[in-house]
Amino acid sequence: MPEYHVVAACSELPDEGQLHVELNGKEILLVKHDGAFYAIDYYCSHEMFSLEGGDVRQGCITCPYHGAEFKLDDGSVQAAPAWEAIATYPIKIEDDTISIAVEG
Repeated sequence: MPEYHVVAACSELPDEGQLHVELNGKEILLVKHDGAFYAIDYYCSHEMFSLEGGDVRQGCITCPYHGAEFKLDDGSVQAAPAWEAIATYPIKIEDDTISIAVEG
């Protein structure tokens, strides 16, 4: 069973908000989209630039630098120039607390 770590309060993220968190040496982007929370790699797999600030629409995030697009729920690539998926992390919501599981 994965070990979850508290990273934020739900109230810290407005709708369509993003939050950079570090957990067990991994940099993660926490995203709230259409009322759901997602935890994805902080960096784009194309050139390793931050995905933070990328446009979020229809369940996907677009890299603000080169336009690569990834699904929030599974990290799969939806648009070039990236060809490698990004990691996603399990989330648990309890009351106003967001916890993420990562292998360390």
